[in-house]
Amino acid sequence: MQDDFSADPMRLTVSDTFDLHTVSPRDAQAVVEEYLLEAHRLGFKALRIVHGRGIGVRREMVRAVLSRTPFVRHFADAPQEAGGWGATIVTLV
Repeated sequence: MQDDFSADPMRLTVSDTFDLHTVSPRDAQAVVEEYLLEAHRLGFKALRIVHGRGIGVRREMVRAVLSRTPFVRHFADAPQEAGGWGATIVTLV
């Protein structure tokens, strides 16, 4: 008997903005890592990752991934009009 909950991997359209609100907490780190790889492969140079404000758990996870990703040049809080500390802007090499 097959598990009714098994599914193919989630397919996402890669753009310059990624909203983590649509990703389950247990998958968030792996999804951010894959998003960065694909954005880099596609030639994106500037990204915005929306992680929300909350208590900062997702923000810290995102920034930990960014800090160990070799093709990330810089990251910081987004401007207020783009989410403030609820989003991180990223510059890729």
